[in-house]
Amino acid sequence: MLKLYYTPGTCALASHIALEDAGAAFEAVRVSFKTNEQNSPEYLAINPKGRVPSLVTDRGILTETPAMLAFIAQSFPQAKLAPLDDPFAFAQVQAFNSYLCSTVHVAHAHKGRGARWATDEASFADMKRKVPESVGACFALIERGMLKGPWVMGEQYTICDPYLFTLSGWLEGDGVDLSTLPKVADHRQRMSERPAVQKVLADETS
Repeated sequence: MLKLYYTPGTCALASHIALEDAGAAFEAVRVSFKTNEQNSPEYLAINPKGRVPSLVTDRGILTETPAMLAFIAQSFPQAKLAPLDDPFAFAQVQAFNSYLCSTVHVAHAHKGRGARWATDEASFADMKRKVPESVGACFALIERGMLKGPWVMGEQYTICDPYLFTLSGWLEGDGVDLSTLPKVADHRQRMSERPAVQKVLADETS
């Protein structure tokens, strides 16, 4: 059985939803950031990066959300979570998820993770002030040309959708006005109505 290590409020939500979408048999294990469990010897033996999510499979451990989402889609093809029979379309899925991982999430992280990039406290404050602009610009690009609608890739729901849902859930906290992003707002509402999403959110807040 697959085992997902997650923390509520993190990007692990995307993989959690995808596993539920896929109908996978899995165990979800909560990692407490409050007790610094992610840096415990036990968890570092699973993921030396000290971050979530981590996915334990019968072939080894996977980290990084785009890789995990692709693995889930390919492992459960009957769920049709990606265009697996079309290399170009699948690459487009990967490109979108890579953008969320490498650019959008990093822009968001500057709000509370400034110590990753600087040592001066004044630098942390400057990074935090920039977040509404930098994250807002990322989502303006998504709104303008990357979110095809009604789902990210168009008519077909894919592994892009739980990932976008996860990161768009941070917009208010990042100081970005969701009313300026009507397509993203519609996507969030559409996602929130899905039974798999409702189940996972309930599980993570219980």
